Amino acid sequence: MSENKREIQLFTPTFQVEECLEEIRECLEKGWTGLGFKTVQFEEAWKAYTGLNNAYYLNSATAGLNLAVEILKEGYGWADGDEIITTPLTFVSTNHAIPLAGMKAVFADIDDTNCLSPASVEEHITDKTRAVIFVGIGGNTGHYEEIVEICRKHDLKLILDAAHMSGTRLNGVIPGKEAEVVIYSYQAVKNLPTADSGMVCFREAKFDEIARKKGWLGINKDTYSRTVNAGNYKWKYDVEYVGQKLHGNSIMAAIALVQLRYLDRDNAYRRQLAEWYRERFSQYPDLIGLITIPENCSSSCHLFQILVENRDEMILALNSAGIYPGVHYADNTLYRMYAYAHSTCPRASYVSDHVISLPMHMRLTYDDVQYICDEVIKIAKEQRQA
Repeated sequence: MSENKREIQLFTPTFQVEECLEEIRECLEKGWTGLGFKTVQFEEAWKAYTGLNNAYYLNSATAGLNLAVEILKEGYGWADGDEIITTPLTFVSTNHAIPLAGMKAVFADIDDTNCLSPASVEEHITDKTRAVIFVGIGGNTGHYEEIVEICRKHDLKLILDAAHMSGTRLNGVIPGKEAEVVIYSYQAVKNLPTADSGMVCFREAKFDEIARKKGWLGINKDTYSRTVNAGNYKWKYDVEYVGQKLHGNSIMAAIALVQLRYLDRDNAYRRQLAEWYRERFSQYPDLIGLITIPENCSSSCHLFQILVENRDEMILALNSAGIYPGVHYADNTLYRMYAYAHSTCPRASYVSDHVISLPMHMRLTYDDVQYICDEVIKIAKEQRQA
């Protein structure tokens, strides 16, 4: 590769390095790097930021999804084989949480926002439907408000997979208070990056309490609470559930506390990047399809996605130009465990074959975006002429 060729990655996280090191230093100096201390601080900071009632810090958003479905199933008496309506266009963590809890994933189609289509959700409701999982892909709220109303109308629980939605606002407000549970990701390349961690935010305090036990092997007192509480018997605890070790640690929380301070600023720049992309691509509607973002959505812009005819060829050509896009995501019904629903969601199937996620991160410049747009447009024209 020539020295002057650009190397533009899909994701390159940016950390406030010195501030993160100071927060981590405090953990090391105190000798407390695990559960508690910083994890408690970040949970409180996240509740204040989002306005949500509860927040339990975990080692991943995947852990949060698994806890969410498992706890709601037990709490509301759902049976094995009961159904949860979900999207086929998501990372598999979303949908794996359903069969892991002994339930069935029912796939509704997406619409032009790449989020669940309200009409398709309505069509898939049966007497066995218990919940809907809404995924705010790329930070987009899609037709979330309509999904909320459908859940209310049919007495269904709403699970909001907000893995891409840190900082997203709908009508000026962070969505989620109307959901039974909200799950966030702070994985390495997310808008609020750590090495890996997540948050599960139950509306009900009783479910948050259960999550904290299940996330610490079913133990009803975590090590931090046993340390800070006085009493001769603070070492004693009971094991109420067969749980797993899912909680987050103070090193990751230390990073998250710093990154949260800059989340809204960073998201504002991401929206600027997205606007630069849209300005260019909107001039070529016959070559490049844009994803709809409703006017009342202030997206976190974790992703910028386009639709092109020859996606795989486009990616190879972009790679040759030093641009490394991604695909979010393959239609989950292509995977063997969900093959029973293959070809039932035509819009999701089409998007799965044509979608590209273009580079979207804080280190991109206006010139970078223009270069990417130039290459995408040039390649699309060449493909059309071939």
